[in-house]
Amino acid sequence: MAPKKDAKAPAKKAEPAKAAAPAPAPEPDVVAAPPPLDLSTVKVEFTPDQQEDYKEAFGLFDRVGDAKVAYNQVADIMRALGQNPTNKEVRKVLGNPSDEDMAAKRLEFEAFLPMLQHIVNDPNKGTFDDYVEGLRVFDKEGNGTVMGAELRIVLGTLGEKMSEAEIDALMQGQEDENGSINFEGKLSSLPSLRSRPKWHPITFLVPMSNNYHKPHYNLAA
Repeated sequence: MAPKKDAKAPAKKAEPAKAAAPAPAPEPDVVAAPPPLDLSTVKVEFTPDQQEDYKEAFGLFDRVGDAKVAYNQVADIMRALGQNPTNKEVRKVLGNPSDEDMAAKRLEFEAFLPMLQHIVNDPNKGTFDDYVEGLRVFDKEGNGTVMGAELRIVLGTLGEKMSEAEIDALMQGQEDENGSINFEGKLSSLPSLRSRPKWHPITFLVPMSNNYHKPHYNLAA
């Protein structure tokens, strides 16, 4: 009897070629932090009387009794002294601290003075006409008034955005019976506008503070 032939083993199916591994995603470009401001080059030009006044105002913000203030109070002090820096500008003169440092670190008056001088020396300052022209963008009737509702939208969406509660507090009592604000009449009663930096068409309305309490000017006056 003839021997049985071995059954052929079934041919192995060819394995599909493995897909090539995807190329690694490119690493995002690292944006270099701006160089720290060298305050040692800032010459303090305030008179002794001015420095005495500023020191007294500075002391009002000392809640601990160590003759220092928290970093997150510096912006409010500068605004109380007639300046109007943005929060970004204040962080820059403070050395771009973290949010934790803004709350935890403290600053003495002697270190504060050159920071204030730097803000005062800012060449990008708006004039009375700059503010009027900026608000005329919203003056559709050409009669020196703007709608309060429109300003509310701008305050909540542009620049350093304000919360609804902050806007309500700021706008309280500013609108007439038609919901309008006579900005030309209001602006003419704010003599210190000439010392305020230009950052926003309606910067005179915004205290730009992380710890907002009230507007620095009463526009209804």
